[in-house]
Amino acid sequence: MAGLVILVATSVHSSLAHGAGLGGFVASIIIIGIGTGGIKSNVAPLIADQYKRRVPAISTLSTGERVIIDPAITIQRIYMIFYACINIGSLSLLATPYMELYIGFWSAYLLCLCVFVVGTVTLILGRKAYVVRPPTGSIITNAFSALWIMVTSRNMDAPKPSYQAEHGNRRTVAWDDQFVDELKRALVACKVFCFYPIYWVVYNQFSGNFVSQAAQMEGHGIPNDLMQNFDPIAILVFIPILDRIVYPIMQKLHIPFPPISRISVGFIVASLAMAYAAIVQHLIYSAGPCYEHPLACPEGKVDGVAMGNHVHIAIQTPAYMLIGISEIFASVSGLEYAYTKAPVSMKSFVQSMYLLTNAFGSAIGEALVPVAYDPAIKWMFVSLACVSFSTGILFFFIFRGLNEKEEEMNRMDKDQV
Repeated sequence: MAGLVILVATSVHSSLAHGAGLGGFVASIIIIGIGTGGIKSNVAPLIADQYKRRVPAISTLSTGERVIIDPAITIQRIYMIFYACINIGSLSLLATPYMELYIGFWSAYLLCLCVFVVGTVTLILGRKAYVVRPPTGSIITNAFSALWIMVTSRNMDAPKPSYQAEHGNRRTVAWDDQFVDELKRALVACKVFCFYPIYWVVYNQFSGNFVSQAAQMEGHGIPNDLMQNFDPIAILVFIPILDRIVYPIMQKLHIPFPPISRISVGFIVASLAMAYAAIVQHLIYSAGPCYEHPLACPEGKVDGVAMGNHVHIAIQTPAYMLIGISEIFASVSGLEYAYTKAPVSMKSFVQSMYLLTNAFGSAIGEALVPVAYDPAIKWMFVSLACVSFSTGILFFFIFRGLNEKEEEMNRMDKDQV
């Protein structure tokens, strides 16, 4: 919230006139980034912690029908609802482009601040009603210390106090044997995230190169960044369809669709988004007046303003929608997997490892900036499509064995709660 306050204060006209804009922006981004790291790594586990059931149970409905309550399916639904709520917030992009255009950037930032204040107050007022796991010490410090011992000793059990005692080592550690066993389980949960940076490279295109691509087409009064709203709209449309129709039908037909399979599908759907973006880019280059150099020729300017090639901006819609659908499979399943496979004491830690993959994806995306120019960007989209598709297939074949252990791993928490 402090970062948003700085952002609003330094984006008003008087602050900009005194040169405070850039400094305020940099400071606010750093503060918001630090705060976001704390929020994201904890809010997802906090939400799922409110659901206390850890083992399946049989319940009788008011109609007399007996049903099985499966905690794994419930957690899956919880995270789908959570992700839908996130994307309801993302619909602020319907308003902010016009607020920036007709009022100023400060008004768009103020909208975010006001909503954030409401959320913070709600969280504080309801704090006594939440199920909150008590802190168990410096998990991150202990985890990395234990990992270092594993690496240097080339033995996964080396950090255990019992192992140290058996081998005559007088080293004193701040954890017990159970902590090391939980850490080993957390490593199993984390290894599936190694492929996620590829997904995030593809995902981040919708807020970067897709916006630039929109600028190369005829907008007909539609701001370039307004098209991003089709991503959350697709998510809000397809989450209920999958949750209420597709997944229940698959369950009745006894067609398993565990997280590893869903994540693989997410990669493949993301590859389709990149393939479609490449097709759109080809259409842009095939249309006049500037062809392979949109916005760069005199013929494409009206009153000195570049208008783009003769392709309607709406043709971009399916690319955004495919990205949104891919998120339901890859991103939601990633949140779910980070929670259900992490030990009780490491829910937030494993969640932070999952979120860290987004940072790696952003870094890779920055490395691709030099090739994101006309006309090479078309082939960048093609390359990302091929890489994402191949990664989805490879991911499935490497980790498909974990699908068979899904129920066994989900039951591990019941002895720790």
